Amino acid sequence: MDIADLRAAHPDHWMNAAAIRTLALDAVAAANSGHSGMPMGMADIATVLWGKHLKFDPKSPTWPDRDRFLLSNGHGSMLLYAVLHLTGYEQATLQQLKDFRQWGSRTPGHPEYGHIDGVDTTTGPLGQGIATSVGFAIAEESLRARFGDKVVDHRTWVFAGDGCLMEGVSQEAIALAGHLKLGKLTVFFDDNKITIDGKTDLADSTDQQARFAASGWHVQEVDGHDPEAIDAAIEAAKADPRPSMIDCHTHIALGHKAQDTAKGHGALTDAEQLQAAKEAYGWNYGPFEIPDEVKQRWEGFGARGAEAHKAWQSRFEALSDRQRGELERIYASEPPKALSGRIKALKKQAADEGKTVATRKSSEMVLEVINPVMKETIGGSADLTGSNNTLTSDLGVFSAENRSGRYIHYGIREHGMAAAMNGIALHGGLRPYGGTFMCFTDYARPAMRLSALMKAPVIYVMTHDSIGLGEDGPTHQPVEHLAALRAMPNLTVLRPADTVETAEAWELALAEVTRPTVLALSRQNLPAVRRKHTGKNLTAQGAYVLAEAEGKRRAILMASGSEVQVALAAKALLEAEEIGVRVVSVPSIELFMEQDEAYRKRVLPAGPVRVAIEAGVRAPWDRLLLGERGREQKADFVGMTDFGASAPAEVLFEEFGITAEATAEKVRALLG
Repeated sequence: MDIADLRAAHPDHWMNAAAIRTLALDAVAAANSGHSGMPMGMADIATVLWGKHLKFDPKSPTWPDRDRFLLSNGHGSMLLYAVLHLTGYEQATLQQLKDFRQWGSRTPGHPEYGHIDGVDTTTGPLGQGIATSVGFAIAEESLRARFGDKVVDHRTWVFAGDGCLMEGVSQEAIALAGHLKLGKLTVFFDDNKITIDGKTDLADSTDQQARFAASGWHVQEVDGHDPEAIDAAIEAAKADPRPSMIDCHTHIALGHKAQDTAKGHGALTDAEQLQAAKEAYGWNYGPFEIPDEVKQRWEGFGARGAEAHKAWQSRFEALSDRQRGELERIYASEPPKALSGRIKALKKQAADEGKTVATRKSSEMVLEVINPVMKETIGGSADLTGSNNTLTSDLGVFSAENRSGRYIHYGIREHGMAAAMNGIALHGGLRPYGGTFMCFTDYARPAMRLSALMKAPVIYVMTHDSIGLGEDGPTHQPVEHLAALRAMPNLTVLRPADTVETAEAWELALAEVTRPTVLALSRQNLPAVRRKHTGKNLTAQGAYVLAEAEGKRRAILMASGSEVQVALAAKALLEAEEIGVRVVSVPSIELFMEQDEAYRKRVLPAGPVRVAIEAGVRAPWDRLLLGERGREQKADFVGMTDFGASAPAEVLFEEFGITAEATAEKVRALLG
C-alpha cells in the first residue's frame, strides 16, 4: 500500500501520524542534528498506541497507575517529544521542540529521565530500554500482588529497533521476561531492516520472531503502517498471558527520498527533500505548524486518560487508611519509621559482641533486620545467592507462579539484572537491590552508568571485593574495579570494614533517593573494628578517625574495608616504636569529599605523613594522600599494581605486600 492509499484509507489517522513525522522533520532540521527516520517509520504505531490503548494523563504525568512507555531506540526521541506535545504535556511546549538538542532544553538528543515529564527512562545506548522494561513489568506485578488490581493495573510498552535486538543485553532481558511470564509487557519491533552501515543483513540474519517465541513470548507480525492491523495486534497482545512481541514491518523515513536507506536513519535536513516529503503526506503547513483539528484529536487522547485517572483516584481513596498511607509512603521513597531503630539496635549488638564476620555475611545480617520492616525492598542475585548473601528468610521468591515473592533469581545475567533494577526503581514503590561478584560490575556497568545518570536509587551488592576472595584467582579478583566505580559521577561506593559499618552503609543506601549505591563486601572474615557503640552514622561522613595516636601524631594511615585491620595492626607496630599513628577508616571517598573543608582538615590535618592501604589500585587515593591545598605532602600507598593470583587469601596479602609490616615500613621511609 503506497502513501496515497494510506492517506485515503484512514484520513484522520494519517494526519495524526503525519503530525509526528513533520514535527520530527522540522525539529531535526532546526537542530541540523538528530534522527528523523525512526519517528517517520513508527509514527503509525505510536498514533494507534496513544490514540486507543495507552493509559496516561498529561495533567498528572507521574500518576502511579499510568502505563509506562520506553523508547528503547532512543535516537528516535523526536517521536516521543512530538507525542508529548501533541497530547498536551505542559513541559513539552512547541518551543521545546524548536530547541531540540540545544543547551538547556528539555528535549535532548536521546530521552533523559527527569528532563521532561513523560519520559519514563533514559535511553540511547541500544538495548537498555527493552532491558529496563523488564523491571517496570516486574514492579507492576509485585505491587499488584500486594495492593490489588483496583489500584495497580497498568502495562509497559516498548519501541525497539534492530540495534536494540542485536545488543546482547536484549537476550538477557527477553529470556528473563519470558521465564517470568510478564504478560503486561509488549514490545513493538521496528523491523525496518536498516542500520547506520546499511541493511541489517550486513551483520545479522537472526529470525527475531523465532527467538522471542523460543523465550516464551507471544509473537505477531503486522504491517507497521496499517492502523487496523496494529490495533488488532495490540488487542491480541493484551489478551495473551505471555509477554508480547509485535514484529512491525516499517519503512524508515517513510515518504522521504531517503526511505529504506541507511541515510534515512540520520538527520534529514535538505530543505527541498523535506518539503517533498511533506507534500507526499498532503501536509500543507509551515514548520512546526499543526492544524487545529489534528491537535484537538491528539489532546482528546490525553483527556481520555484524565477520566481513567479520576476513576483510579476514587478506588485509591476507597482503600483503608493503612493501605493508602503505605502506598503514599513507598511512592514518596520514605523509609519506615521503625528502620532507624532496628539498625541502631543491630549496630549496638555487633559492637558489643565483636564477632569476626565477612562483610557479605554482615550484609545478610542487616537485611534480616531491614526486609521484615521495609516491605518495599525487592532483592535478587545473578545466580550467586549463596555467595552474595542477598536472600533473607522472609522474602519468598518472585516467580511466574508467585508474584508476592520479593526475591528475584536473575540468572547469569548481570547486565540484565542491573537494567531491570533500574526499571524497578524508576517505576516507584519498590527499592531494588541485587548482587554479584565485584569483578562482574564490568558486565553490569552500562546499566549502572544509567543508574547514576538517572539518579535511580538502585543498590548494588558487590561481594568478593578484592584479592581476598582467594583461590578463584585473577579472573575473579577485582583490582581496578573500585577505582573505576569511584570515577563514575553520582555513584556512591561504600566499602565497610565490619558489621557496624555495613549496617551504616545499608542505612545510607536505603535513605538515598538521588543516586545509586555500590556496597563492596568481603568474602573473607574480618574482625570487628568498631567496638564502641554510637548512634551516629559515622560512615555517612565518608571517613572518620577510628583510632587516635597515643603520642605525638606523626603518621596517618587510611584504609577501607578489609584493609582497616591492616592499618590497625601497623599502628600497633609503629606505636611500639613511639611513632604516633592515627587510623582513619574510609568507607567512602566520595562521601568524604562531599564534607565541608573544616571536617576534612580535622580528619586529615597537614603535617603527618600519610599512607593509604587498599587491596586495589592506587586511584583515586591521591585525592586524600597528597592534600588539597597544594602543599607538598609526604605520602605513599600500599596496594595492588597488577592483577592477582590463585592462592589462599592470607598468602596473597603476604605475597602482594598488603601487610602491617609493609605499611609500617612505608611510614618509616617517609619519616626518614
